[in-house]
Amino acid sequence: MDAFAHVGGLLATDLAEVSSDPAVLDGRGWWAVAVTYEGKVTCARFEHVRPAPHPDGPWRPPGPWRSSLDRSAYERGVSEIRAAIADGLVYQANLCRVLSAPAQDGITGLGRRLADAHPAPYAMTLKLPGLEVACASPELYLSRDGDVIASGPIKGTGRTEADLLPKDHAENVMIVDLVRNDLGRVALPGTVEVPALCAVEHHPGLVHLVSTVRARTPAGWPEILAATFPPGSVTGAPKASALELIERLEPVARGPYCGAIGWVDADRRAASLAVGIRTFWIEDGLVRFGTGAGITWGSDPAREWRETELKAERLLEVADAGLD
Repeated sequence: MDAFAHVGGLLATDLAEVSSDPAVLDGRGWWAVAVTYEGKVTCARFEHVRPAPHPDGPWRPPGPWRSSLDRSAYERGVSEIRAAIADGLVYQANLCRVLSAPAQDGITGLGRRLADAHPAPYAMTLKLPGLEVACASPELYLSRDGDVIASGPIKGTGRTEADLLPKDHAENVMIVDLVRNDLGRVALPGTVEVPALCAVEHHPGLVHLVSTVRARTPAGWPEILAATFPPGSVTGAPKASALELIERLEPVARGPYCGAIGWVDADRRAASLAVGIRTFWIEDGLVRFGTGAGITWGSDPAREWRETELKAERLLEVADAGLD
């Protein structure tokens, strides 16, 4: 079908306008939003939003997957981050790799298969001219309800709860502090709070540690995004130093992966934006998918590589399955 967004059981159609200015989100209408990790903003206003199933379309398994970092290169990167931690440059940094394969079809069919086989609390499929994304994210970047904004950073991943280590809890608390600081830049004084810390959430094939950070703010979307983007859980702490380290170690752009994807209802001052993890996108004839892990001093390079494989495993099974 033509341009559409499907999120939370709602189907948005009849594309009215596309803008790269987040200030439009403080205006009127229902917007689908995608922001690449590198900061390219796409806001798409749709005229009609209604409850509807996910559209279907063809999807054939893509060609063989290639990784931007092979195992040895990824493990070297983990060791370099640990060295940077030893030197006091960072406390934690996220190291990611991007898988790519020749795309046989558009994103609609893959989005439908993800919705059926890998449901996720912040799943979304977005198809626009020049932008096709299918996201099965379990992580909340930002929600909004009037003046209340909230974030749900994830840090700590295992196949079962028994796999979670003290390192995972320490990493989660570290990122919570970063998110508190980010929200504090636009929050009303004294309103930043953490109603949940290191809660265990179960998802298909794995478990996560998830926290919640909440605040009140009178700020508009340009100010909120400037204060909080990229999400702390996919960068590191301190954020500025982690961003420099990531740029040096990762050979390709992350694109929509580790960015933000979701919706903003400007009329109701409501929103839900996911961190763009567990995300496929189509670009230059290739379907791409990112996976990564948060690296701390306690990280083991081989274990971190396995974590990236665990996070990718179920999603790649869906992409490689094709038609039933």
